[in-house]
Amino acid sequence: MMKVSKLIASICLCFLVAFFGSLATFSSIATWYAHLNKPFFNPPNFIFGPVWSVLYALMAISLFLVWNKGLKHKKVKAAFEVFILQLLLNLLWSLVFFGLHLPYVGLLVIIALWISIFYTLSLFKKISVTAYWLLVPYIAWVSFAMILNFFVAILN
Repeated sequence: MMKVSKLIASICLCFLVAFFGSLATFSSIATWYAHLNKPFFNPPNFIFGPVWSVLYALMAISLFLVWNKGLKHKKVKAAFEVFILQLLLNLLWSLVFFGLHLPYVGLLVIIALWISIFYTLSLFKKISVTAYWLLVPYIAWVSFAMILNFFVAILN
């Protein structure tokens, strides 16, 4: 029963962040973001929602796999805490970039996010290789988003 509770909590936590991030994002897509100059490789808007949904699901499962090892272990607790940090930075990026319309500040946040994801990966790999691999698409997508953010900042 405890495993099920941790899985549900992991899913709820990740998708709660997704929900709050989407509040800032959705209101800007058709207005502010639509009028920005974007690089030629910017994907169509309809791609982002499904990709982020899959990524948040993978993040939740990854968190569950690590959390399930027990927070009483120092390395698990540290990995859990770093995961929470990167999750908060993920939310902050949406709020700064889309909510406040600050691409340059968003670039600083997404760089910090990337570093925290990289650190999360290194900690997760020591606890669960599966959890590690579940986060690889996330860092790949955030790497792409960081490049997009850079070009949006430069072009505008």
